[in-house]
Amino acid sequence: MYASHPYFCFLLQFYYNPIMNPLRVLLETNTSANYLPIGIQLIFAVGLVATMIGGSALLGPKRKTKDKLESFASGIETHGDARQPMAIKYFLVAILFVLFDVEVIFFYPYAVNFKQLGWNGFYAVLMFVAFFLVGFIYILKKGALIWED
Repeated sequence: MYASHPYFCFLLQFYYNPIMNPLRVLLETNTSANYLPIGIQLIFAVGLVATMIGGSALLGPKRKTKDKLESFASGIETHGDARQPMAIKYFLVAILFVLFDVEVIFFYPYAVNFKQLGWNGFYAVLMFVAFFLVGFIYILKKGALIWED
């Protein structure tokens, strides 16, 4: 039906003829010209960032006072050396938080597909939770969450 229409035939000729439609040939071949818009956008973005930072440095106020030159730590006055030893408990709690936070992320696919996974999926999640409970009990037995020393 459409193939016999004269306008449709003209469009097909225009599209498939490399002399009439050089843009099609350019886009269908994998050349570096295909990446030109990405390059222009990257150059524009880097130029904009450099212009903003440079303009801020050139036009911004430059009043160096004693208060501005001090290091700032959330409004708390600094005291002592920054290289003093710190209790390992902070790092241990941070690692435990990441561990149990990642556990919650693994529950999401099960929550989305629990009907399709059926009982096999339920047993797999129970096994997953059991492994983490064993780890949590081990952490409690070792006293990793006890803060009083």
